[in-house]
Amino acid sequence: MTAQIAHLYALGCLAGVFFEIAVIAGLPLGAFTQGGRHRGALPRRARALAAAGIPVLILQALAILSAAGFPGLGWPRWTGWAALALTLGEAALARVSPSGEERAVRFPVALVMAGGAGYVLVVTAGQG
Repeated sequence: MTAQIAHLYALGCLAGVFFEIAVIAGLPLGAFTQGGRHRGALPRRARALAAAGIPVLILQALAILSAAGFPGLGWPRWTGWAALALTLGEAALARVSPSGEERAVRFPVALVMAGGAGYVLVVTAGQG
């Protein structure tokens, strides 16, 4: 069960990567990100911020997969806790966002992902 939850967390991160790529490409998704300041396509500077999130999401996914014992990773456990902290931070920011779209979509998704990451880290505590 732990491996499946870790894979679902990684899938959520992958969805986040595709979302960031869509934002960078100029799709009018501004209401769902960065506090909804830009209701349509994001301006160039905001797109650069979206691009910076891509490697972070990939590292978060790998950290939780590693915590679940995915072969070949073996990352330090603190990386999984850092991924959980970032996910909780995203949930908190989405929760207080002035954008109703961001609160309605990103908050529950980040909250579920944080629960999955927390489950993986707690269940695997003391292993390896």
